[in-house]
This record gives sequence, C-alpha cells and structure tokens, in this order.
Amino acid sequence: MCSAQVPHAPEVPQGPPAPYTVQMNIATKAVRMLWLLAGIVALGLGVLGIFLPLLPTTPFVLLAAWCFSRGSARCEAWLLNHRILGPMVHDWRERRAVPLRAKQLATVMMTLGSAYAGTRLPLAWCWVPAACCACVALWLWRLPSR
Repeated sequence: MCSAQVPHAPEVPQGPPAPYTVQMNIATKAVRMLWLLAGIVALGLGVLGIFLPLLPTTPFVLLAAWCFSRGSARCEAWLLNHRILGPMVHDWRERRAVPLRAKQLATVMMTLGSAYAGTRLPLAWCWVPAACCACVALWLWRLPSR
C-alpha cells in the first residue's frame, strides 16, 4: 500500500457573495412568492367551491397544499393544522384518499352546476362545464375513499 500523503487544497478566502449568488437568491425568493401566490389563489378557489357548484373544493385545496409546500412552510403548516381542511390534505398525502362524503358532495354540486350552466350558456358552449366536471368526477371517483 502506498503511504504517501495527499496535500490539502488551500483554503479559499471568504468574501462578499458573487453577483450570480445574489441573483439566484432573488430568483429563488421570486419563485417561492409565485408558489405562495398560486397557493393563495387555489385556496381561494377551493373556499369559493364550497358555495359555487361548478368549483370543486377538494382538488383546489390539495393544489393549495402542494403550492404552499414549495412556497411557504408557514402557510403549509396552517393548512395542515386547519380543523376542516387539514384532514383532507393529510388523507391525500398519506393514502391518496378522498373522504367519501367529499366525493358525493362534489359530484352532486358539479352535476347541479353543470345542469344550470347548460341552461344559461349558448348551445355551442353548454357542454364545456359538463365535460370539465365529468373529467374531475372521473378522476375523483378513481381515488380510494377514506
């Protein structure tokens, strides 16, 4: 065996951060702010979905949790600890499951909203809400129930 010692690399003096490092920090903060903004918008749509039949609550709350996990640990913790919305996110993260009651309510509300929109929209567009809601319902019912 060779017992020669390897010389150590000289220490690099620490100075002010390089300009590209500062730019990366600004870019990282900007991206985190965009994730936070996307989470706030998704959560707002989810809350609106409680009252508006065409907006499903569960997918928007799950999207908000995903966005918050990339943009704000504080907002993510708040959502996870929320007494109403938190269990939904926990079930999703642990088992990819959605509560049966949420599936049923979402399906009924999307059906009613699609029927209403079908009577109000022009004939050329009346199928769009129903098609979108059908895709969401298909995805939702393929998931396991809690």
